[in-house]
Amino acid sequence: MKKVIEIKNITKEYKKKKAVDNLSFSVYEGEIVGLLGPNGSGKTTTINCMLSLLDYKSGSIKIFGQEMTPDAYEIKKEIGVVFQEVAVFEELNVKDNIEYFCGLYIKDKTTRNQYIEEALELVGLENYKKFYPKQLSGGLLRRLNIACGIAHKPKLIFLDEPTVAVDPQSRNNILNGIKKLRENGATILYTTHYMEEVEIVCDRVIILDKGKLLASGTTDELKTLANIEEKVTIEIANLTEKQLEKMKEIKNLEEITYDHNLLILTYKKGKNNVIELIDYLKKQHISYNKIFSERPTLNDVFLELTGKELRDQ
Repeated sequence: MKKVIEIKNITKEYKKKKAVDNLSFSVYEGEIVGLLGPNGSGKTTTINCMLSLLDYKSGSIKIFGQEMTPDAYEIKKEIGVVFQEVAVFEELNVKDNIEYFCGLYIKDKTTRNQYIEEALELVGLENYKKFYPKQLSGGLLRRLNIACGIAHKPKLIFLDEPTVAVDPQSRNNILNGIKKLRENGATILYTTHYMEEVEIVCDRVIILDKGKLLASGTTDELKTLANIEEKVTIEIANLTEKQLEKMKEIKNLEEITYDHNLLILTYKKGKNNVIELIDYLKKQHISYNKIFSERPTLNDVFLELTGKELRDQ
């Protein structure tokens, strides 16, 4: 496969603090790659370096096999960017907004009109052409934001938190639209804090923290990195502190939490944990309503690699 993005040993410093630290990775043609990391991990700085919006101390960045520079306009016209903050013109209606951004790249009017209609259809805004941004809900506004960024049919698309603060219907529409973009030949770099979205749309995941690459691979490959073999969730009412403390002695147990009548136990190994747990609950005369077991999630892997402490920035 062709490399669409090739980053080699990028380092970016702010006042001698490394925001990106000797970072290297590649994105291949036709992939949807999730770029994940906690607040302050270096995701935004990395993207800005890729777009030549920031300079960097050392390393190299190639897009479509060519060195990316601030004046690489032939490369930039093949890139679409949808930032987290909605950026549309309040005085223009939906169609005119899309036409403005598409017109920056597509000069032929017939082609541009075709692209506009296809962008409207992709994000499900066909019935809102004459609406102004202030008349749109949050979900519709985000869909307009996406349409403006991809209407010129870029080969490489950067999507930064495109589904933040939208309703489930809009989120589903956006995720389906992202898959269609890939089907139409686009390569996509996707940032989000919603791990379930990553599992739905991304072919591969890159996890950053403190400017460094912590892990890279498919979601299934990353799950093997978790120091967790099994997670068991049980619905138990009124579990006492004494009972909870005693449960910490259960064999192979890695962690135990209890909140809002939900007991969650994570095991680092073992194959018959649920059977043994049920037997334990019977012996301790602890009644429960529901119990289910699952393998580690991508969220489990993310927290294990990046830590569980809160990040302010």
